[in-house]
Amino acid sequence: MTDNVSKELKVKGKQEVTTPAEQTRPGTVFSPSVDIFETDRQITLVADLPGVTPQNLNIDLRDDILTISGDVQPFEGPDEKDLAIEYEIGKYYRQFTLSEVIDQNRIEAQLKDGVLRLNLPKVEKATPRTVKVSAG
Repeated sequence: MTDNVSKELKVKGKQEVTTPAEQTRPGTVFSPSVDIFETDRQITLVADLPGVTPQNLNIDLRDDILTISGDVQPFEGPDEKDLAIEYEIGKYYRQFTLSEVIDQNRIEAQLKDGVLRLNLPKVEKATPRTVKVSAG
């Protein structure tokens, strides 16, 4: 018999990075919330990057380190004055170490409505398969 565990839905606020890489620009750096899913053929990474546009998003891969960084620009126009600001702007930054099972040449990324979806396909030799057995 399995135990049913109830899970509460909790809103997670923006988490500021406590020890980011050396910054060359002043400002707040956030660690985006990320969900990771796995199938036999790929790993999917979904990251929340509200306010980041494709032009302000950088996905870098070198030495098996996948780095996601994106800037959120201020929303107010040049003639507007801030009356109340609740949405923090800054930079998103997160790094992941990729294993040898990821086919780094086939990684795909899509940014839609502030959500980044990275598809990390597995190399063929890491994909499970069954071997047919013949009689005789």
